[in-house]
Amino acid sequence: MQFPLESTRWRDSSTGLHVEYDQRPDVFRGTVRYASVHAHLGRTGSRRDDLESLAYTLVFLLRGRLPWQGYQGENKGFLVCKKKMATSPEALCCFCPAPFRQFVEYVVNLKYDEEPNYAKYISLFDGIVGPNPAIRPLNTEGAQKLICQVGQKRGRLIMEEDDDEQPKKKVRMGLPATQWISVYNARRPMKQRYHYNVSDERLSQHIVKGNEDGLFISSVASCANLWALIMDAGTGFTAQVYELSSSFLHKEWIMEQWDKNYYISAIAGASNGSSLVVMSKGTQYTQQSYKVSDSFPFKWINKKWREGFYVTAMATAGSRWAIVMSRGAGFSDQVVELDFLYPSEGIHRRWENNYRITATAATPDQAAFILSVPRRKPPDETQETLRTSDFPSTHVKEKWAKNLYIASISYGRTVS
Repeated sequence: MQFPLESTRWRDSSTGLHVEYDQRPDVFRGTVRYASVHAHLGRTGSRRDDLESLAYTLVFLLRGRLPWQGYQGENKGFLVCKKKMATSPEALCCFCPAPFRQFVEYVVNLKYDEEPNYAKYISLFDGIVGPNPAIRPLNTEGAQKLICQVGQKRGRLIMEEDDDEQPKKKVRMGLPATQWISVYNARRPMKQRYHYNVSDERLSQHIVKGNEDGLFISSVASCANLWALIMDAGTGFTAQVYELSSSFLHKEWIMEQWDKNYYISAIAGASNGSSLVVMSKGTQYTQQSYKVSDSFPFKWINKKWREGFYVTAMATAGSRWAIVMSRGAGFSDQVVELDFLYPSEGIHRRWENNYRITATAATPDQAAFILSVPRRKPPDETQETLRTSDFPSTHVKEKWAKNLYIASISYGRTVS
């Protein structure tokens, strides 16, 4: 059996500080069977990943099998990661003594730079004995030795007084649920309008009325094959066209509009495979490229970044992704946060480093956020996100009262 734990520095030797957080979805280090979910998602490794991997190893040694074994093919890593996210600690440890479930719950909820309480984890296994013939005897010396080894490599063992305290954070694993994801930016007071649950037939009348009132489309989304439309007076666009197509991004139409100096400014895809593409004049873009893919195309995004393009729009149709990248986007740097759930920790870490969410999209499996650093610092950097089961119509009005306006909206997997 391959040993699952791989060595990597978690502390900067020159500063003594924890290494910086990052995510590269195209990078994987570890053994697929035992790797942490964060490792699958390409996040920088830290102490929590050692312990999550150790937890899977201990369960495997006890049960002889893990629920995600047996996947094959190029998509194996994705499927294994998805299964790990969908397997709760209760399900994973249903035939294990209670301390195994408690250990899993602790380690999958550790923050990136949190110091694990190794002494507490070791103490969980102190009381496991097998005097009752009805219970399979269990020798936990190996488990305790492994945790001790990890703890000794990482620093001192500290026993805290709150030894009986249960994990406070919500367990990441569980069944999927979908929600609206809305992002709000602080702006000077302006007129903004929204429409949702719009059928194909009624799309035109809302757009025509908005244009008559001096509003252009700034963001679009889809839920249950119905459209959501955000229109406002702050886009800076001078003209706009759109196409509702039965295909997921109609290449010929897009190229025709590029020839007329229109650029893609917003896209949305429906679960039936149709798409709504909005193209505008008056953007700051000088060149565009887009890609439609059956999985999130991070390698292509990374290649385009090196060529001076930045992600300016993205959408999904079922499990398919469409990414639009542009030159002249006005960003100095850009990163991706991709997860099977809403990546709260990653987004907050990016915010702390002056990134702002500039695009969102989600499938029934995953949520993706593009975070960018603007070349020109906005007067007010306030940004808020909201996740709601229904379209956030009542919340939008509350945000408007605080001069916060919808900057991006999507619908898909965000919670367990």
